Amino acid sequence: MKKKLKLKGQLRSYMQWPILLTALLAAMNIWIYVLDTKIGLLMSAFIAVYFVTIVILYVYNKPLILNELISFATQYGQVQKSLLRELAVPYALLDDNGKIIWKNQAFVEAVGAEGAKKKSVFGLLPDIHKEDMPEDGGIHTFHIQYSEKDYRVEMRKVDLEGMLEDNGLVDTRGYDGYLVALYLFDETELKEARRESRDERMVCGLIYMDNFDEALESVEEVRQSLLGALIERKINKYINSVDGIVKKLEKDKYFVAFKYKYLAQLKANRFDIMSDVKTVNIGNDMPITLSIGIGIGGATYVQNYEYARTAIDLALGRGGDQAVLKEGSQISYYGGKSNYVEKSTRVKARVKAQALREIIQTKDRVIVMGHKLSDVDAFGAAVGIYRAAAFLNKKVNIVLNEITTSLQPLVDCFTGNPEYPEDLIVRSAQALEKADNNTVVVVVDTNRPSITECQELLTKCRTIVLLDHHRRGSEVIDNATLSYVEPYASSSCEMVAEVLQYFDDGLKIRPLEADSLYAGIMIDTDNFMNKTGVRTFEAAAFLKRNGADITRIRKMFRDNMKEYKARAEVVRRAQLYREVFAISECDGEGLQSPTIIGAQAANELLNIVGVKASFVLTSYKDTVYMSARSIDEINVQIIMERLGGGGHMTIAGAQLKGVALAEAYEMLKNTLDKMLEEGAL
Repeated sequence: MKKKLKLKGQLRSYMQWPILLTALLAAMNIWIYVLDTKIGLLMSAFIAVYFVTIVILYVYNKPLILNELISFATQYGQVQKSLLRELAVPYALLDDNGKIIWKNQAFVEAVGAEGAKKKSVFGLLPDIHKEDMPEDGGIHTFHIQYSEKDYRVEMRKVDLEGMLEDNGLVDTRGYDGYLVALYLFDETELKEARRESRDERMVCGLIYMDNFDEALESVEEVRQSLLGALIERKINKYINSVDGIVKKLEKDKYFVAFKYKYLAQLKANRFDIMSDVKTVNIGNDMPITLSIGIGIGGATYVQNYEYARTAIDLALGRGGDQAVLKEGSQISYYGGKSNYVEKSTRVKARVKAQALREIIQTKDRVIVMGHKLSDVDAFGAAVGIYRAAAFLNKKVNIVLNEITTSLQPLVDCFTGNPEYPEDLIVRSAQALEKADNNTVVVVVDTNRPSITECQELLTKCRTIVLLDHHRRGSEVIDNATLSYVEPYASSSCEMVAEVLQYFDDGLKIRPLEADSLYAGIMIDTDNFMNKTGVRTFEAAAFLKRNGADITRIRKMFRDNMKEYKARAEVVRRAQLYREVFAISECDGEGLQSPTIIGAQAANELLNIVGVKASFVLTSYKDTVYMSARSIDEINVQIIMERLGGGGHMTIAGAQLKGVALAEAYEMLKNTLDKMLEEGAL
């Protein structure tokens, strides 16, 4: 039988209401019959005429209404289709394989897809891939470039099951195909406006001369002004080349400002002003080095200036001769290839010693801690702080969680010694119990909170003192009441020895304490062969006068046969990478402190002709410890920073947690390759 079109929904109910009302009239007619028969007959005749009339009208008008509805729907669909075709936004309908089923005129004009029906969108727009198709019920938005324009692409998944379930032509049961609506939003002008706005932002920076006073001392007095003028001329010329301005703050400090669009040029040239000023020589014995701090990304000019100040502090704290770029929380380093310039004056050490004395006097207890897996330098510096605090009759504790084999002989000298308190050396839990508001925490030999023996102490105690000789990185102890960080110092023990000289005239150091400080200097300088200056030997002489015995120290730190063979095996297995990098692995099995063996082996590898830097990888307790050493040409600190570590220019290291030894080996080689390509080494 031929199926006819039928009304449904509210329209069908509306058309049937007149017929349904006939039943109501019939009920009323029955009630009227009860009252009056004649009036009931008259009412029945009226109802019959009414019923026949509405039936005729219903049968006659129904096809007309249906035709009008179909005509309206057709015209409405044509209007929708016309509007969609003329829509200003490029739009296309794709099947689940990415083939174009339908497209509007704007899409044709944008993509040049005339006659592209049934062609794959992946071929027309190469930046769109099969993986970009939206997931179930989702919308995927991403950005592409096409024909020198930037587009934001929006892809919406359209399921067919719900749309076609009532149609009489196609059975969609079991079909999981779908359509994708593709929109292209032109963001070329918006991105260009953003780019122009960003390029016009102001970048502020600070340029400091690291060693201006020291360089002037080696120049004749009549030529000293000429040296400053030549450096200033180079700085002005450098900043003027990028349409910037320079304002001299002091004799060796400058404020600079320029547009953001020139920053990429300076970064590409790796701030070559630092190498350019080193060529200025009018008789000065040492070249001038610069430290540069750049601040960007702040919401205001004031915030950018604060970023620049933080950056210049980082550059100076890392030894100078480098540029530090701070953009929000991200920090980038450039340069830093020169050796540190040792300061001949001890004014800073004296000032810090007096400040330390005043802080300790106001507290009841002093807790000293170094870094995890403390070495001789950290423990020796802690012993020196103990003597200073004990002189002021303060309670002192040294936090030491794990004692390495190299440190054990020195610790044994204090454990059970009646001259020292029984609780001198404590663990983290004990230190936390003893700490209160009247406690000062002294951190030595590290400025990174994450690798201290007990990081919780830094938040529990308000007063914190920091003494360290490592170059500062992005992670620092930023809430220190007193911070004394000198990267040119050979060791923390050297710094503490200087502080003790100015702490109090009546302070006397015991021979065992002098041995500890002397041993720290000796270990960190590799028996005074590496990173030593005039002040290093002056500190050693001070300790010798207080009873340090080199023979006693040497006996204390001799190796046993097993450790000596392990170190020799590391040297034997070393491989030469890129002809200048010696890389080896340390098998820590059976060794109590394999990381110490790795560090010692890294020092040994530098004795090989042609080796400019050495790296030893040691797997220990699910962590790969990387020891890096160099003599002078390679800055191993910036290499280790790429791997999450840090240190000095010639002595550095990194800890890679949860990384296999082979993976760490490849990470190191890839880092070296990348830095060589960038010219960072």
